Amino acid sequence: MSTSTQTLVLGGGCFWCTEAVYVKVRGVTDVESGYSNGQAQRPSYEQVCTGTTGHNEVVKLTYDPAQITTRQILEIFFVIHDPTTLNRQGNDSGTQYRSGIYYTTPEQKEVAQQIIAEMTKDNTFGKPIVTEVLPMDNYWPAEEYHQDFFEKNPNQGYCMAVAGPKVAKFRKTFKELSKD
Repeated sequence: MSTSTQTLVLGGGCFWCTEAVYVKVRGVTDVESGYSNGQAQRPSYEQVCTGTTGHNEVVKLTYDPAQITTRQILEIFFVIHDPTTLNRQGNDSGTQYRSGIYYTTPEQKEVAQQIIAEMTKDNTFGKPIVTEVLPMDNYWPAEEYHQDFFEKNPNQGYCMAVAGPKVAKFRKTFKELSKD
C-alpha cells in the first residue's frame, strides 16, 4: 500500500449523498463532509444554507493513487450527480449545491478538464456541463452530525429517497471499485 495519498474535494449537491457513495469506494481512505470555495471563515451549516457565504457543500476525499486513479474518482462523480444543472441537484437548489471539482494538484486539474472536454465533445449529457474546476480554497469541515450521515441514518427520508439510490447506482456501475 502506498504511503502517499492525495486529497480532492468534490461538490455534487448535498454532501450526505456524495459522502455515502465515496465511503464505499476502494482506495478512498477518508471522506469528510465540509464546505469549500467560499468567502466566510469557519462557516456553519446554517450560514452556508443562506447561500451568502459562497461556500459549496463538498466532500474532501483522501485517496491512494496506487489503488484508484483521479480519473476513476471523477468518472464516479459524473455518474452520481447531474453536472448540467447550475446551482441545483434535484430538489436542492442554491449556490451551495453547485457542481464543482476543487483540485489540490495540477494533475487533478488536468484530468478534470480532460474528462469534461471528452464528455462535452461526446455530448454525454445532451446539455452543457457547468461543473466548475478550481483550486481548493477555504475548506472547512462540516459539523459532526453531518459526518457519516447516511451510515448513521439510513432510514431517514432524504437518505432513502436520494442517497440510497446514488449508492445503488455506484455499486451497479462500478462494481470493481466497490469496497463491498
